[in-house]
Amino acid sequence: MLAAAATMSALGVTLGLVLGVAARRLQVDAPPIVEEITAALPGTNCGQCGFPGCSGAAEAIAEGGAPLTLCPPGGRDVVLQLAEITGIAPPAPGDMADTTPRIAFIFEDHCTGCTKCFKRCPTDAILGAAKQIHTVIPDACIGCNECVEVCPTQAILLRKKPRTLRSWYWEKPQTTQTAQTTRRLA
Repeated sequence: MLAAAATMSALGVTLGLVLGVAARRLQVDAPPIVEEITAALPGTNCGQCGFPGCSGAAEAIAEGGAPLTLCPPGGRDVVLQLAEITGIAPPAPGDMADTTPRIAFIFEDHCTGCTKCFKRCPTDAILGAAKQIHTVIPDACIGCNECVEVCPTQAILLRKKPRTLRSWYWEKPQTTQTAQTTRRLA
């Protein structure tokens, strides 16, 4: 019995050392720009960008295969950080599709407390208990739409994140020609 235990222990230690040495010698280092881009992204791996996580999106941006505006939860702040890292000029505020991040909002009078929403939330932004009303922590919500999909009473929807002093920025002003055309049409 002791011989079998000693043999298995020796085999485990030997194979562990072999795997440790192989991991160090065969390690593939990611380019530094990919690591910087990954650090700038939210890191929640929600998949809204169409890539398998933030590291996959970072690799696509570094290769030039994805636009800077691919991260909806990050919004305008992440776009500006990515533009600074990659050296690509950021798009004008009016040229970006929807630059305002979205967050979940729960209509409390429709919430039944089924707990399906906070089980699916990747950032634990939903608070509540079984058979009690739930609520959303706005600073933790990334707007991934996971809770909206599973809500049986359709009590959850995504809204634009409210503007604060941190997230406020000037809107792109209308040119005089655009303003005149708008007045004529009105």
